[in-house]
Amino acid sequence: MKGIVVEGGERLVGEVMVSGAKNAALPALAAALLVEGTCRFTNVPRLRDVETFRGLLEKLGARLHWRGKGELEVDTSSIEGVTAPYELVKTMRASILILGPLLARMGEAVVSLPGGCAIGARPVDLHLKGLEQLGAHIELEHGYIKARARRLKGARICLDIPTVTGTENLMMAAVTAHGTTVIENAACEPEVEELALILKEMGAEIDGAGTNVLTIRGVKELRPARYSIMPDRIEAGTLMVAAAVTGGNILIKGCRLEHMEAVLGKLRETGMEISPLGEGEVRVVGDHVPRSADVKTLPYPGFPTDMQAQFMVLMTLANGLSVISETIFENRCMHVSELKRMGADIRVQGSTAIVNGVPRLGGAPVMATDLRASASLVLAGLAAEGETVVSRTYHLERGYEDLEGKLAALGAKVRKVDLNEDLGQQE
Repeated sequence: MKGIVVEGGERLVGEVMVSGAKNAALPALAAALLVEGTCRFTNVPRLRDVETFRGLLEKLGARLHWRGKGELEVDTSSIEGVTAPYELVKTMRASILILGPLLARMGEAVVSLPGGCAIGARPVDLHLKGLEQLGAHIELEHGYIKARARRLKGARICLDIPTVTGTENLMMAAVTAHGTTVIENAACEPEVEELALILKEMGAEIDGAGTNVLTIRGVKELRPARYSIMPDRIEAGTLMVAAAVTGGNILIKGCRLEHMEAVLGKLRETGMEISPLGEGEVRVVGDHVPRSADVKTLPYPGFPTDMQAQFMVLMTLANGLSVISETIFENRCMHVSELKRMGADIRVQGSTAIVNGVPRLGGAPVMATDLRASASLVLAGLAAEGETVVSRTYHLERGYEDLEGKLAALGAKVRKVDLNEDLGQQE
């Protein structure tokens, strides 16, 4: 079993580059299914989830090749398969993103119900309901979604909640549908807008990207495109918290701060100095005890659920009491018990965590339960006295490109280990 060992107490100083966003790269790869030809995507992060998605596309007949650092070539001219099997889909919820484009391209799709992090139910019923409104025939059989349609037809779809993957799936299904599709209560996240820009580069006609109403006029066919994936706003936020909990001074490059206003507002509320320098660069200084601040996770442009665990770590060291309310996923406080092992003072009431700041955390063996929880435990280890051993860090590899290497370059004492061999633990 792989893990990460962190020796706390080091002040992080230096500069670091943000990688491409996983949550933008995966929809881009799914969108490549809509064209017959070769798409080229740059600034693609080398992540476990990207490799899983690559395997899924190759199972369908696509050919994918890395062409240098961060450039992934996707040739979908020979797509023949229509089935996404359980053994690939079970590890990554984003696999559901192939449902819409595969159905639009092939007229049929058989996709296993997805898995991924255990942070909540995250049902796919809104995806299926929307596809049915576009004219698809949907059946659920033995854990698989079976969808069929000769050609989808435009429709007006009002989502019950602004689901990100649901909006993306329906948008990809609708771009080659006959007629006009309107998606109301659409998700507004930057990654959704990014997908719309990629589809438009392929020849799609989409209005309203970045708003809660999308208008999509179906076109007969799309063309291959070349596109550079946007930087990861969650990685950028995670690095900012790393500066804060270590009293650090970090220059972060490759940011899109316009996508991070809610996070920046809360970090500044804690007393952090955040100074944009232009050209996607920002200097972050956290050289004092943070002030407490309350947070409530909300759909974009609210505070992102993917930053909740990291912000909670900062609040464990704050001067005062803070209240952190999780409104997106019902199981996203599983990191609390692990932070308490490190000396954090946290009480959970339902989906709300009440955090009373303490002077310091102490290193301890802890276990990651999901992607963002794993990042939060590494952050806690950076701030703690002594050694922290984080197990099950395969979660971290799903969404952060070489986070431990970037932190080490900033002065952190952090290393990957095989826990069975190096520390004598049993998986």
